[in-house]
Amino acid sequence: MSLAPLTATRLEKAAADNGFDRPRGAHGDWLAFGSNHAPLRVWLGVAKAGQPVVALSRMDVDRALGALGTTTTVGLPPGAAAARMTPGFDVLHELLRRAYQLARTLPDELLHVFEEKTKALPRATEAERLVVQRVGQDVFRAGLMEYWEGRCAVTGLTVPELLRASHIKPWAACGTDAERLDVYNGLLLAPHLDAAFDAGFITVADDGEILVSPHLSVPDRRWLGLDARLRVGRLAPEHRTYLTWHRLKEFRRAEANR
Repeated sequence: MSLAPLTATRLEKAAADNGFDRPRGAHGDWLAFGSNHAPLRVWLGVAKAGQPVVALSRMDVDRALGALGTTTTVGLPPGAAAARMTPGFDVLHELLRRAYQLARTLPDELLHVFEEKTKALPRATEAERLVVQRVGQDVFRAGLMEYWEGRCAVTGLTVPELLRASHIKPWAACGTDAERLDVYNGLLLAPHLDAAFDAGFITVADDGEILVSPHLSVPDRRWLGLDARLRVGRLAPEHRTYLTWHRLKEFRRAEANR
């Protein structure tokens, strides 16, 4: 890789614009950056043909990036776990923004935020425990807003006031705070889908297809917009354990005409 001054300026701007606000200097042909708000380091450079390349310090973030960029075996800087080549600076910005969001939610970041916010809160009474739970639910919602980029996972609705943070395995059914605050244990949903999912009238297959309970009548499916084929996008393998639980424990449990 080689790095011209103009290219270096564009890389620095891409990093700063997408949350990586701590320049760490040059490492060979790489520019290194950290973040004050996300536990992730990135290194930016360019391939011989001029395509921007991103190296990341966390393999879990790289895996969760999906189809953004192309995995490359270009020589990694010390400390990097993986690298991706992008076709241009537009995709570079998108990849960095997504990596920043993921770093703030994976794998235990929401749990860490919750523990920090509640470490001084008492838990002796039921009322005190409810306060702690509300804090956890707020942290969980914020994490899902990050992960799903402020969009309903099914419809694409982007009105924050209408989006619901829906646990796949409910809060009360989780055995640990790690499960409760796991971003993969949640879907960001429009209100009608959240209500149907919570009541067991719909669930999600491993490939993302929305499955509708036979207890929901054909007219009611039509009213809810469930007569069309719907799908959750951007599911990760880590969602599957929770989705399997929901299909076994929650789906079909609702009574007809509830």
